[in-house]
Amino acid sequence: MLLNPEQTLFVRGTTPVLLLADAPVHAELPAVSAPDGTVATAARCEGWSIVPRLTLCVVDGPGDAGLMVPAMVAPVVGSPAGPGGMADWCADAERAGGAVVLSVDALPDSFDWSALLGRGSSRGGFVPLLG
Repeated sequence: MLLNPEQTLFVRGTTPVLLLADAPVHAELPAVSAPDGTVATAARCEGWSIVPRLTLCVVDGPGDAGLMVPAMVAPVVGSPAGPGGMADWCADAERAGGAVVLSVDALPDSFDWSALLGRGSSRGGFVPLLG
């Protein structure tokens, strides 16, 4: 399923994050587990993988679960606008061996990771690179 890039935020960092709003895979993702409320401690999403590319980001789950994001036009936080930002996010994901995929009801105005990871409605975790 193709997800509108306006429903996503790619957030750069040592452990990059892909925030999804109102995602069709929300119910299939596991409940978030991050013991100390930081992105770096998010538990692995078993059976899920991510393929981050400049033009398209694929998040694949078990069975028929999965989605694609037109990455070239998606917003990237922590980098300049345009394709350079997505290239930087992809490089972050390569270095980290994956990314935290976090499905939320709506995209936040600010990043209070402890609140996002601790609220009962968020789902997801660390999704390793495919391969």
